[in-house]
Amino acid sequence: MLVAALCMLPTCEVHAAGGQFDVDDAAILEPGRCQVETWFSRLPAEAGTVFRIGPACRVGPIEVGLNFDHLRGLDQSRNGLGPQLKWATDPLSCPLSAGVVWGAYFDLTRGGRPLQTLYAPVTWQVGETLRLNANAGVDRGFTGVQTRRLGASGEWDVDSALTLIAERLTLSGDRISRLGARFNLSESVSLDLSAARVTPSTTRIYMIGLNHDFAR
Repeated sequence: MLVAALCMLPTCEVHAAGGQFDVDDAAILEPGRCQVETWFSRLPAEAGTVFRIGPACRVGPIEVGLNFDHLRGLDQSRNGLGPQLKWATDPLSCPLSAGVVWGAYFDLTRGGRPLQTLYAPVTWQVGETLRLNANAGVDRGFTGVQTRRLGASGEWDVDSALTLIAERLTLSGDRISRLGARFNLSESVSLDLSAARVTPSTTRIYMIGLNHDFAR
């Protein structure tokens, strides 16, 4: 899945996700395939919501995506646009794969310079049902300040219909911990549910997402 920089909260300037999850895997769409990700998040303490729709397609060796976001808070709302590029190795018989991801986020409401993120995802296929992911990179905010991005996650396929996901990410000085589940409704449609906590602000984030993969 593709990664984008998203202005999500006053306390969390950049948010990136593989789908609705923050820590990305080192995998891209198969040749000739596209996907559409949609998700909705709710931040009760901030009275904030975020809605995203993000189409992406495999173009040669690269996955190309474009996210459209609508953010609403207590006294403000904004719209954003986020192009994304992702490349990843084909692990074949090797359990390790790696990649490079670049994303930007343009604030269409306020204008100004975009947020940008650049990082490397690595995935280790531990067994048939367990994957470990790690991300390391940098984010550059609206003001030009650069911060580190470090994260790790685990994905456990309980069966063909359910995957449990746990992750931890350090982003713009905040630490985000998330637990979630992915329900495979069919071979091409999946539903994501997750809950996250941001520290030291103790903000909680609840998300639901729907993903559809299809042939181009």
